Amino acid sequence: MHSSYKSKGGPARLIHALRYSIQGLAAAFRHEAAFRQELLLTVVLLPVALWISRTLLEAVLMIGALVLVLIVELLNSALEALADTITTEHHPMVGRAKDLGSAAVLLALGLAALIWLGVIGTHISGSL
Repeated sequence: MHSSYKSKGGPARLIHALRYSIQGLAAAFRHEAAFRQELLLTVVLLPVALWISRTLLEAVLMIGALVLVLIVELLNSALEALADTITTEHHPMVGRAKDLGSAAVLLALGLAALIWLGVIGTHISGSL
């Protein structure tokens, strides 16, 4: 069965995909406080990463960890929006799905913190 929502391909598909992606980012910014907070953290820490990194790899790791947090937050927000579309009443499985999404964000934040502390730690230990 073919969905009428699926594109047929070609350059128009890329244009539509870009438009949908921008709409998604705008919706996340408008409706998701956690996304706005994590985006602000990224905007503040991005120049810090460029300033303190000694190698391209360090910069990529530090910035990549921040972008990963945003990606996981977008997926979590999508999951929550879909769950709320199904029901806003308490349901154990919907609650579990939301908790799992939240746990994914927590792990991404933990990984980002670990990467940042690791890079900063190697700089501190290297300067002693």
